[in-house]
Amino acid sequence: MPRKQIAKFAVQHLQILDENGKLDTKLEPKLSEAELVEMYRWMRLARELDERMLKLQRQGRLGTFPPNTGQEAISVPIALSMKEKDWFVGAFRELGGRLVRGEPLTSTLYYYNGWEEGNILPDKEARLTPNSVVIGCQVEHAVGLAYASRYKGEDAAAVCFIGDGGTSEGDFHEGLNFASVWKVPAVFVVQNNQWAISVPREIQTASQTLAQKGIAYDLPCLQVDGNDPLAVHVAINEALDRARKGEGPTLIEAVTYRLMMHTTADDPKKYRTEEEEKCAWEKEPLIRFNQYLKDKGFWDDGKEEALRAEVKAEAEKAVQEFESPKDWNQDEPFRHVYGTQHEVISEQHRDFLANVQREADHG
Repeated sequence: MPRKQIAKFAVQHLQILDENGKLDTKLEPKLSEAELVEMYRWMRLARELDERMLKLQRQGRLGTFPPNTGQEAISVPIALSMKEKDWFVGAFRELGGRLVRGEPLTSTLYYYNGWEEGNILPDKEARLTPNSVVIGCQVEHAVGLAYASRYKGEDAAAVCFIGDGGTSEGDFHEGLNFASVWKVPAVFVVQNNQWAISVPREIQTASQTLAQKGIAYDLPCLQVDGNDPLAVHVAINEALDRARKGEGPTLIEAVTYRLMMHTTADDPKKYRTEEEEKCAWEKEPLIRFNQYLKDKGFWDDGKEEALRAEVKAEAEKAVQEFESPKDWNQDEPFRHVYGTQHEVISEQHRDFLANVQREADHG
């Protein structure tokens, strides 16, 4: 018998505001001036804190951390589109979105200085999971949370973030398969910043797009310009609407660029050119969004100057609180990680305290 085509697939790309500030008015979302300015403010705050953290790290006042600069247009519009009961399941490059969801500025400072208190949120009911440094495992967390939310009859979805390198992990594929089979209310956002640490995108995977990796699991897939907050806004709202209707998960690939190093222990000059970085900086999200707001008549240089002074003061206040003396327990992780204590954990807790005491006795 002759061969015949039994399936055909395609991946669409969405861009509304391009790198030159050109707007596709037919696709422009209906967002108010207040909503747009709020989005820009969160993005600017995230950039300010990120830059301040880099200075602190270089001065020996903060531990190693992964800069977020250049990826603000992904997590911020997404977080602003989520409902209170939705789950924000991040990796480790979603600073802006975490701030939107209620994480204090000090939390990320504590966390990247090795203090467990950075994972303790003031609002115990906040649906914001801790940073996930283990690549890919957050996919399973998101799927489980989404499945549980539906089982409990909640009108809630889980939004999971992962990097381009994470799409090569088995956890990613296992999670997508389960999510699709059970049609859980989840959205998977791949932040394609072109680099898996020092491995470029074209070597890390042979897939033409990362969005197409969801096709194998029968997920609707969309690629968006990850430096375009308007496109990200449209994409996430379509995906969340689909999830809430019981139509299952969606995969969104947000194409962006990691403007800084993978972490502050890394030197990108060893594996990429200055010309490549210069080209990427010209396309970064804050420049185009600032111009968009000015073109709309919502923004001007005076407002920009005032905002920068405001977020700078906010970041400085957080740094002062971060560096103020603390009277914290060294065994804090044992106190809040587990909702119900287990004898094995209790035994580890006692051993830890005994070791702390032995070290103290020996000066």
